[in-house]
Amino acid sequence: MATDDMPVAARADEDLVTEPLGDTIDPENFTPRLLALLSNALVWRESHELRRQFRLGTNDWRVISALAIRPGASATEVSEFIGVNKAVVSKSVYTLTARALITLVDGPRGSRPMYLTRSGARMHDAMLPISMSGQDIILDELTPEQIVQLNALLRRMIDRVREAQDPAEAADAHPFAEHTR
Repeated sequence: MATDDMPVAARADEDLVTEPLGDTIDPENFTPRLLALLSNALVWRESHELRRQFRLGTNDWRVISALAIRPGASATEVSEFIGVNKAVVSKSVYTLTARALITLVDGPRGSRPMYLTRSGARMHDAMLPISMSGQDIILDELTPEQIVQLNALLRRMIDRVREAQDPAEAADAHPFAEHTR
């Protein structure tokens, strides 16, 4: 029995759970875990290559890619589009601006539209094959019909997660997948 006279480590040892619990997820069949593992593996691979080749990371690539698709987007709009916190985008904006890959201009009502520079557009084109190779890994053994089905299923899953979110929490949560269609 633990007492105040016992060292903290000794008291903690008495409270340790040393055997697996009976009611746990099946790690080989728990879909959110499998999706996370796939995503983490792809992001790690992509990030490693982007850092090795360009000294930029996945979040930097995401901002560059978003601006290639939506020139003039604000940091908030990029954050919503790529589904990450605005602080993550702000850090990448700082990095990309310092490297002269993007520029911010003064917009209407105090907005700060962002654009790729010509160097940024060339960087996009150089980075794109790394990102596309991740997609190739996933889709390699799928037929075109299966790819359409997979993408539709993923969009429905994203919608379901969004719908299941508590509206009070939604304002503070990542605005992911608003633009998945």
